[in-house]
Amino acid sequence: MSRIGKKPIPLPEGVEIEEEKGKVQVKGPRGSISRELRPEVKIEIQGQQALVTVNQESKLAKAFQGLFRSLLANDVQGVTEGWEKTLELSGVGYRAKMEEGKVILEVGFSHPVVIKPEEGIEFKVEGTKIIIAGIRKDQVGEVAARIRAIRPPEPYKGKGIHYLGEEIRRKEGKKAGIASQ
Repeated sequence: MSRIGKKPIPLPEGVEIEEEKGKVQVKGPRGSISRELRPEVKIEIQGQQALVTVNQESKLAKAFQGLFRSLLANDVQGVTEGWEKTLELSGVGYRAKMEEGKVILEVGFSHPVVIKPEEGIEFKVEGTKIIIAGIRKDQVGEVAARIRAIRPPEPYKGKGIHYLGEEIRRKEGKKAGIASQ
C-alpha cells in the first residue's frame, strides 16, 4: 500500500496541472514541465490539491502511484521555487569563472574545461562555488553530477569538485617506516 501516493499535492497560487492524452503538464510562474503519464495512474484536481489515484489494484499500479505523486510534487516545487545544487571546488589553484553564460573551470588539467548550460539550466559562480539552478529536479541533479565527474574529490588530499556539505572520506597516506636490517 502506497502511503506517499495517497498524500495530496498542495497547489500554490498560480500553479495549474492539466492532464490530456497520457501526458500531464504543470504550469507555474517559472515555466512549465510536461511528462508522460503511465496508464496505471490518473490525476484528479480537487480545489487547491491534486491527487494521484490508481486505475487498477495491483502492486505495480501502487508503485507507480507513489512515483508519480513524488514526480508531480517535485514539478510543482520546480515551477514555483525552482531547484538548486551547489558544487564547491577545493584545491590549490582550482578556480571557476563565468564567461558569456558558460562556466570555465581550471581544475588541474593542462587546459580549462568549458561547460555550456543546457536549456532550462542557469549557472552562478561565487568564488569557489558553482550554483546550478533550474525548474526540473532531475536535470539539475544530472548537470551537477556531470560537473562533479570532471574532477571528483580524491581521498588523500580532498582536492576536486564536491557537493556543498558532502563529506569526503579521507585515507591515510603512506608512512615512512624504519628500515629493518
